[in-house]
Amino acid sequence: MLIQVGELARRAGITVRTLHHYEQTGLLLPSARSAAGYRLYNLADVKRLHMIQVLAKAGLELAEIRDFLDHASLSLADLLDAQIRLLDKQVRSISTLRDRLTDLRTGLNAQETPDLESWLQTLELMNMYDRWFSKEELQQLPFAAQKAELAVIWSGLVNEAQMLLEQHVSVTDPRAMDLATRWMLRLEEDTAGKPEFLTRLNEMHSVEPQMREQTGITPEMTDYVTRAFAESKLVIWENYLTAEEMVFTRAHYFDRMMEWPPLVAKLHQAQQASLDPSTEAAQALAENWLMLFQSYAGTNPATQQKFRVAMQQEPHLMKGTWMTPAVLEWLQQAIGIMMQKRLLMLGH
Repeated sequence: MLIQVGELARRAGITVRTLHHYEQTGLLLPSARSAAGYRLYNLADVKRLHMIQVLAKAGLELAEIRDFLDHASLSLADLLDAQIRLLDKQVRSISTLRDRLTDLRTGLNAQETPDLESWLQTLELMNMYDRWFSKEELQQLPFAAQKAELAVIWSGLVNEAQMLLEQHVSVTDPRAMDLATRWMLRLEEDTAGKPEFLTRLNEMHSVEPQMREQTGITPEMTDYVTRAFAESKLVIWENYLTAEEMVFTRAHYFDRMMEWPPLVAKLHQAQQASLDPSTEAAQALAENWLMLFQSYAGTNPATQQKFRVAMQQEPHLMKGTWMTPAVLEWLQQAIGIMMQKRLLMLGH
């Protein structure tokens, strides 16, 4: 099915001139032309236009969008997931703003005018978290009720990390690994054991300068702690793997590390929703988990079993993973079903 340029512009909420500009810059080319010379667009063109609009709303320039679409491997499903997350964030922000304005109006009706310091603190701290967390979510997080105590704890951790960085202490040093372990356990506790909160906090740190100024946590510091924590686990795996296996694991362990938190968050959601492990959606999560596991464990079943044994015998390996026994049990069921299907396919 092909549609003309005017209809596409109307349905997409843009002008025909915009589509002409996209064509001139090579961003979106019509697939065909009618006998009368009208530009015609097919389904693939519409999908590409959708991606263009989403990326434009994310702040990318047209040249950046063209380069991204020409070289990136982002699927339409991934793009839709990203747009859904963006809309969820906007809904939370609007809902939170409404609650705050309602509280403010209630206070004014009661002739309770906040003092200057209260306003400044609200503008400085709470509004930033409100943009990322709903009122209900903030109530679940420890820092909502223990701000002062946690501020002292995190200040100590940040100062310790800064000192190690200034002294150029290696991430393989026991002091660095000890700090990283305490850091990750504290973070797991302060996010209420919810990986989706961790993902959102990570995003806050990446896009909110005020957040970095308040916490003192720099990208360099985050990378240092992450690598030191990884080293604390690699040290354990050395007791289970051969030298050759360890070389492969060390070389690839960091390749896809940032993909784990979003996946674990999806696993939590699936388990909490009692998603049947045999469904297509559950099997896709199991496949994703196995792919990430194999990225550093390899595809040799014997080597993979060594990792499983280590995970069972070494409690430290489960620290900072945000994996609960219930989520792990659900995942194991999904993986078991996936492996059974593969064996049946091989049998045929």
